[in-house]
Amino acid sequence: MDRFDVIDTCTRMAWHADQREWSKLAEVFAGTVTLDYTSLNGGEPVTLTPTQIIDGWQGALGAYAATQHLLGNHLVTCDGDTAVCTASFQATHRKSDDSLWTLGGTYRFDLIRTGDGWRITGVVMTTVWSDGTQ
Repeated sequence: MDRFDVIDTCTRMAWHADQREWSKLAEVFAGTVTLDYTSLNGGEPVTLTPTQIIDGWQGALGAYAATQHLLGNHLVTCDGDTAVCTASFQATHRKSDDSLWTLGGTYRFDLIRTGDGWRITGVVMTTVWSDGTQ
C-alpha cells in the first residue's frame, strides 16, 4: 500500500500543478522542500516552503496557456517512514501562440510519512531532452 500512496502523492504534484489547483498542490509537500532544477536552469538547489513553491510555479506555469506533466515507470523504495520514488517524465508547455516546449527526463522524489500521509521533501528533475523554445 505504501508504494501506491507514494506514487499517488508524486502524481498529484504534477496533476494539481497542471490543473492550477494551488491549494491542493500545497497538500503534497512537507513543511520545507528542496527543489533541484539545476539540470534545466543551472544555479543551485533551493529549499522552500510550499507557499514559496506555489507562488513561483503560479508565475512560471501561468505564463503558459496550458501544461501537461506526465509521470511513468515509477520505481519506489520505502524504508520505514521515508521513501524515494524515481519516475520518467514528459512535460509539454503550450504557449499562447500555440507553439510548444516539451522536455523529458527523470524525477527523483524524496518523501516522508506524516500523520496526514506521504509528503514530498525533495524533488530533483534531470532533463534528458527538450524540443522547442522555453
